[in-house]
Amino acid sequence: MSASNRSLAAIFSLVLLSCMQCHAQLSSTFYDNTCPNALSTIRTSIRQAVSRERRMAASLIRLHFHDCFVQGCDASILLNETSSIESEKTALPNLGSVRGYGVIDDAKAEVEKICPEVVSCADILAIAARDASAAVGGPSWTVKLGRRDSTSASKTVAETDLPNPFDSLDRLISGFANKGLSTRDMVALSGAHTIGQAQCFLFRDRIYGNGTDIDAGFASTRRRQCPQEGENGNLAPLDLVTPNQFDNNYFKNLIDRKGLLQSDQVLFNGGSTDSIVSEYSNSPRAFSSHFAAAMIKMGDISPLTGQNGIIRKVCGSVN
Repeated sequence: MSASNRSLAAIFSLVLLSCMQCHAQLSSTFYDNTCPNALSTIRTSIRQAVSRERRMAASLIRLHFHDCFVQGCDASILLNETSSIESEKTALPNLGSVRGYGVIDDAKAEVEKICPEVVSCADILAIAARDASAAVGGPSWTVKLGRRDSTSASKTVAETDLPNPFDSLDRLISGFANKGLSTRDMVALSGAHTIGQAQCFLFRDRIYGNGTDIDAGFASTRRRQCPQEGENGNLAPLDLVTPNQFDNNYFKNLIDRKGLLQSDQVLFNGGSTDSIVSEYSNSPRAFSSHFAAAMIKMGDISPLTGQNGIIRKVCGSVN
């Protein structure tokens, strides 16, 4: 091997080692020595929040999802607007709909009391999503830890990369693929809509469109609280059957043409994901297992580790 080839091989090895070390730094035992009570402290805080308002479980899962799809899982979504930061909170997919910021702030404050400047806001978001799922009967999973917090946010990326409720199936598949998530991951993660609510203006076109992909009785029921004009913020459960229980009814609803959002129903409308929806509608165990695996995979999207990023003292601002 020539000297130049040996140099290239050495450089490649260093780059590969660096990437491996980056991923190796995410570990479920990351805080075992530096803050052994972190997870139990966060869990208590999240359980209290969900017991006060069941809907908060859906909001916390969504908060983690909306964080990871923009710059990776770095808590950028929590940063407030400043002269140098254009907050993701004001991006159209988040404005007036993303909730749970205060719950994360409260959990962070409790952790700061026992371990100041040790546990990142990005990790708290990941743990909160898992604990929120478990609190409403959903799956639990082992959360990998060691993410650090960003010092920047991107409203622009939030407005281009986050899926929207009017997306086609192809757009959903490609959007998730761009984040390293498979079509099955996308369908499983969409199952988070087994809990939570949506605002009238997001499903108005669907319930008044007289399409063949919506059950007429379901559309009629939804129209009662969502007039053709006004009342944009009126809420409807994403799963009309068991709106506060994490289960597989969401997929049964899709087969019955009772998906509330257009981006829900496209998962079962004669396309490539019909078989996955059918599988999950028949097997709560398969859905639960695949949802947990997809959440772990989503939590691996471009984390800041090692010396990258910071540990914020307060989640809404850079130290």
